[in-house]
Amino acid sequence: MSDSEDSEDARNARDRAKAGFDDRVVNILSWVLDTETRAKIYVYLRQHPNSTSEEIAEGTGLYPSTVREALAELNEEDTVERQKRESEGAGNNPYEYTAIAPSDLVGGVVGRVQDELNTVFNLDRYLGEDEDAADENEPVHIEVEGTNAEQENPNR
Repeated sequence: MSDSEDSEDARNARDRAKAGFDDRVVNILSWVLDTETRAKIYVYLRQHPNSTSEEIAEGTGLYPSTVREALAELNEEDTVERQKRESEGAGNNPYEYTAIAPSDLVGGVVGRVQDELNTVFNLDRYLGEDEDAADENEPVHIEVEGTNAEQENPNR
């Protein structure tokens, strides 16, 4: 086997491993972000910050209208940030999008999980069936170090 064949085989193996890793990341993020579409957009934006909706659609293979709708939701939820693209000439300056850091994304998810767990733990109190329940309203507290979300919302 020649060196060029060997290096091509190595490149192909790396590409397959990366694709498998990306698929696993998308699967996890699909749970975190609610849909596979939103997860693909998030991963794309982590790899290609400051991308327009057209660039994202082209890079992910998703329909442009689907990308625009998902971006609007992700922006509203503060999962992606958007700003107008600077251009020298006259004409339309499209929005470019950047995904928040994974640590910030996790911080938001932890807050949601904590709220859901507290609801389950306090279910009897909510239903009025446990009068002896402890006075503490939120027995579950999950803390993730190093997230901006924790600093912005100390009650999480």
